[in-house]
Amino acid sequence: MFTGIIEELGRVDRIDDRGDSIALTVHGPLAVDGVQHGDSISVSGVCLTVVEHDEESFTAFVMRQTLDMSVHGALRVDDTVNLERAARVGDRLGGHIVQGHVDGTATVLSTEDGDGWRRVRFALTPALSPLVVDKGSVALSGVSLTVSAVSDETVDAATAWFEVSLIPETLAATTLGALVPGDAVNVETDVLARHVRRMLRLDAASASVAASASVAASASVTAPGAGAVADEAGLEGR
Repeated sequence: MFTGIIEELGRVDRIDDRGDSIALTVHGPLAVDGVQHGDSISVSGVCLTVVEHDEESFTAFVMRQTLDMSVHGALRVDDTVNLERAARVGDRLGGHIVQGHVDGTATVLSTEDGDGWRRVRFALTPALSPLVVDKGSVALSGVSLTVSAVSDETVDAATAWFEVSLIPETLAATTLGALVPGDAVNVETDVLARHVRRMLRLDAASASVAASASVAASASVTAPGAGAVADEAGLEGR
């Protein structure tokens, strides 16, 4: 588990293609401080397991499924990434609960600079739309943020959007400060929202099954009666 508070900006040192995965080596002295083989590190929002490390860098495998659904599939050597070590029991939860399991990506539509802050608008895909709510939490490339605005439900799904406001600290200490329209980020929605959606879907499915069973039961009760009437009619005609 992570909190979405970035500890360090790392640099991609090496990418080795293994067919169904890549071996990603990242330079991050702070991130590897005290790390052990098998520990988890969030790399721009994706939870990765350390398989090798030295005093300044670590290597982790990224599976093809993760590459396909995240911006990691487009990573190149020398790219900058957000790093956070896994939270420990007793740590302060400065952001929100972040699992490191991304739901997909979001593309920057526009940016607007204010007095020391920046508002960034992202395209909202239909799949993620129910999980992003105004003033709710979202992790963008591993950074815990509050949704400052979201498009109205009446907006066509193809043009839905959400916004976040970035303070100077976030702009300087994370990769989000370099975003321009057209760039993509990893998105992880609030785990609580995902659980609620799952429960609602199960309730809807159960209700549908119950309704179908009720209709089937009614049909089976009605059918014999209709047959009896037909039999009686046949007897009267004899």
